[in-house]
Amino acid sequence: MPEFRKPDNIPVIMFVDDETSVLSSLRRLCADSRYRCEFFTAPQDALDYARNEEVAVVISDNQMPGMTGIDFLARMRLVSPDTVRIMMTAYANLGVAISAINHSEAFRFITKPWDNAELLALIDEGVSRHDMLTSMKSRDETRYRSLAQTVELKDPYTRGHCDRVAEYAEKLARALGIGEPLLTCIRHGSILHDCGKIGVPEEVLNFPGKLTLQEFEIIKQHPDWGTRVAREANLPEAVVNVILYHHERADGSGYPAGLTGENIPIESRIVAIADVYDALTSDRPYRKGNSSADAAEILMGLSGLLDSKLLELFLTRVIPDINLDNGILANSRHQREII
Repeated sequence: MPEFRKPDNIPVIMFVDDETSVLSSLRRLCADSRYRCEFFTAPQDALDYARNEEVAVVISDNQMPGMTGIDFLARMRLVSPDTVRIMMTAYANLGVAISAINHSEAFRFITKPWDNAELLALIDEGVSRHDMLTSMKSRDETRYRSLAQTVELKDPYTRGHCDRVAEYAEKLARALGIGEPLLTCIRHGSILHDCGKIGVPEEVLNFPGKLTLQEFEIIKQHPDWGTRVAREANLPEAVVNVILYHHERADGSGYPAGLTGENIPIESRIVAIADVYDALTSDRPYRKGNSSADAAEILMGLSGLLDSKLLELFLTRVIPDINLDNGILANSRHQREII
């Protein structure tokens, strides 16, 4: 029977371990994988393979003859810098972990014997990070949008959210008189602003009720997660600012840095308003979307959390022809949009 070969566009996962019994176990685990898995007992053979093939994730043992896993992953970083590197070892200690991080910028560290579910989830996470990094490095807006759509697939209620935020933010930036290249950075940052949510569990994103403090702390990590990849991809600082600071609030109650007022970059303040408005007008698992008029009134009540001058410009130039005579204060049911 001829050997079955998966399509070339399937992400490649590389396993490196000098013990054939370990590789046999990994082969069985990955027999039905949606990825193309390659197995090597010799680190040098794995390096030679990576010079000619794109590898999304590599998982390497540390204790190997001739070349340690730390040395191998450090060389992989040079040969294939976009490959997500994971260390697996039976001899886990803090020194090995620190060395793996410092010498090879290992993404994760997993011990033997491994938990199958944990390892498979880690591979998925690594592939997602690789996809994010290569998409960001491409400087291709089409790929940015594809990445945003991948994130939105985890939460069907947010489908189209990033595109709409980009549209609102660009209109507000133009109304403010902002031109290129910052205008493009605002659009790209808007498209990518939630990219870090790819690391948030779907059950948290789609939970229909009020989040627990622990669940909300998980969601609050997404700006940091997205920013790490954006910086690794050397995206412009204004794009990074949008990803990192779009949940900051003028009174210092936002996250992750608790910035206040004009200490929040202008591009981040612009996208924050667009983000909240679209969230308010979209259906979510925990509530129905508001009408444009109701959302505008809620936004009026957020002056002091969102930039007041930008908010006025948004309400008069981006979503005009709405009666704003009776502004109302935001209440607790809008917690996820305003915090």
